[in-house]
Amino acid sequence: MNFIYISPQFPKTNTEFCNRLKQNGITVLGIADVEYDMLDQRLKESLTEYYKVSSLENYDEVLKAVAFFTHKYGKIDWLESNNEYWLVQDAKLRSDFNITTGIKADKVANIKEKSKMKKAYKKADVPFCDYSLVTTLAKAKKFIEKVGYPVITKPDNGVGASDTQRIKDENELKEFFENRNKDIKYIMEEYVEGELVSYDAIIDSKGEPIFETGIVEPAIMDVVNKGLDVFYYVEKEMPEQLLEAGRRAVKGFGIKSRFIHLEFFKLQNNKKGLGKKGDYIGLEANMRPAGGYTPDMYNYANNTDVYQIWADMIAFDKIEKAELNENIEKNYCVYASRRDNKNYVHSHDEIKQKYGNAIVMDERMPDIFSEAMGNYMYTAKFATKEEMDEFINFVHEKTEE
Repeated sequence: MNFIYISPQFPKTNTEFCNRLKQNGITVLGIADVEYDMLDQRLKESLTEYYKVSSLENYDEVLKAVAFFTHKYGKIDWLESNNEYWLVQDAKLRSDFNITTGIKADKVANIKEKSKMKKAYKKADVPFCDYSLVTTLAKAKKFIEKVGYPVITKPDNGVGASDTQRIKDENELKEFFENRNKDIKYIMEEYVEGELVSYDAIIDSKGEPIFETGIVEPAIMDVVNKGLDVFYYVEKEMPEQLLEAGRRAVKGFGIKSRFIHLEFFKLQNNKKGLGKKGDYIGLEANMRPAGGYTPDMYNYANNTDVYQIWADMIAFDKIEKAELNENIEKNYCVYASRRDNKNYVHSHDEIKQKYGNAIVMDERMPDIFSEAMGNYMYTAKFATKEEMDEFINFVHEKTEE
């Protein structure tokens, strides 16, 4: 089996996916725009061959790389990046080379444009926030007459919280229309008070989950816009109602043979037309694992190896080599980070001294991630939510200014 991995070196977790593919006997062919010598040694050992392009943004160059591998190794069975940024290019390459194991170009808009995601949630019978594609101020005002302030605006085709705003009144609405990027199509949504949670799963070729987990996270829009401290955690046990909503959404989107991260709001109050407090509202669908080190956090929380589960799905369409260790108690696994521009009560050494046995990772985050993820992160696992909450408070406690 031939597997082309786009950008195998970034994010760092891609090395683990490549490693497990190789362990399953798959020919792993890497394409990226960094020098071979810059690759991690473990990644080098996982790749059968590597092809460097001057830029992954140059489609013609990437096309030639895939053609080269096709000529040398025969038909390509899989092509994947597990990276939001490259999903559209991945789909186009699959179409151009008739790779049938993933989303093709004619379907990719359904999982990239937020307005089209709503249709899939509707098909799945999962409630979702009312929305409008606001092309004019008049159209926006008409929508707000129906749902009221505040509203949320964001690019219909966007990644993360980039260019996302909460608009509270008519002055802010006019300011948005004056300053918005005229080349971008924006979606406007009614505002919902809710906790952001996710259904994360590895789906087989029949559209059935072979692994399920999920995270609870703060509103990333506020984290980025207000420079807040960051924390999020992987659930110890998934709520049954969220599992049911996630499984319905998988059917609605027609997801097969993928690692997914589906976002929901858990309503904090009753919301007319949407549901009762505690119900789950469909938000966005991401056809890749959650970012950063979240796949490692899945592992620590669930006592398993999601990289191996995913590679088993690719090679065998079922769990073959991965251990689920269902007899071992699961954990909460939490990520908590700090920012360089804030003064904290407890030093790094104090955190390590008090929580050294619980901390599984700590390191400085790359600058490219710092706005959303903080500058220095600690990841730890705990048996109880009380212990986890105490840890978050200890890491984030600040001195009075």
